[in-house]
Amino acid sequence: MSLILTESATNKLQSLISEEGNPNLKLRIFVSGGGCSGFQYGFTFDENQDEADLMVESGQVRVLVDPVSINYLKGAEVDYVEDLSGAQFVIRNPNAASSCGCGKSFTPGAGGGCASA
Repeated sequence: MSLILTESATNKLQSLISEEGNPNLKLRIFVSGGGCSGFQYGFTFDENQDEADLMVESGQVRVLVDPVSINYLKGAEVDYVEDLSGAQFVIRNPNAASSCGCGKSFTPGAGGGCASA
C-alpha cells in the first residue's frame, strides 16, 4: 500500500497515542460517502485490526486502512499542519479530481483510481 505519513503526522500521532496511555492504539483512516464533494475522509483510533485491513507503519505509529478505502487513498500523503486557521491532519490525495474548501471532502478522479482533514 502506498500511503505516506509525514514526519509531522507521525510525531503528532505518537503524541496523541502517548496521551491516551494505550500503546495498542492504531489510527484508522477511512473514506465514506458524504461531504460537499461526494466523499469524505475519516479518522479514528482503533485497537483492533481486521483481517482484510492494510497496515502502514511509521516509527511507532500504525495506520489501518480498509480494502475499499485504500482504493481512494493510493499514493496519498497524510500530514499534520499548524497554521493561522488552526491545527489539523491533511490528506494530499493525487487521486482527487477536486476537493471542497473545507478540505475534508473530495471528488474522485475520473480514471477510476479513486482517491484533507
